[in-house]
Amino acid sequence: MIDVVRPAREQLEAYNARDIERFMQCWADDCRYYAFPSELLAQGAAQIRERHIERFKEPDLHGRLVNRMVVGNTVIDQEVVTRNFPEAIGEVDVIAIYEVEKDRIARAWFKVGPRRMQKSIENPAES
Repeated sequence: MIDVVRPAREQLEAYNARDIERFMQCWADDCRYYAFPSELLAQGAAQIRERHIERFKEPDLHGRLVNRMVVGNTVIDQEVVTRNFPEAIGEVDVIAIYEVEKDRIARAWFKVGPRRMQKSIENPAES
């Protein structure tokens, strides 16, 4: 039996480690990556890799898992993601829906909430 949680768990761990090779091992070669509900952002592993190479350069990048549920071959994660936005370090709430086939993520949808800025990148003393 396939552990449908494993690819979702491992891709989040690799995301937080900013390890692109390990991250890509979780995605099917022909995967599709959407902004919820239906805006195709990347099709295929090469496009997903390209999207994440730049993001993985962000020094404060981190996804914190808040909740996870599994229904059949679908894993739904609620996360808080810290990012280095151009204007400041901030957080966004994210709902990530992963459809797993043959032990890899075949399709994923991401619903992203508004940015909450924490502090200026130019002046870290600001809050």
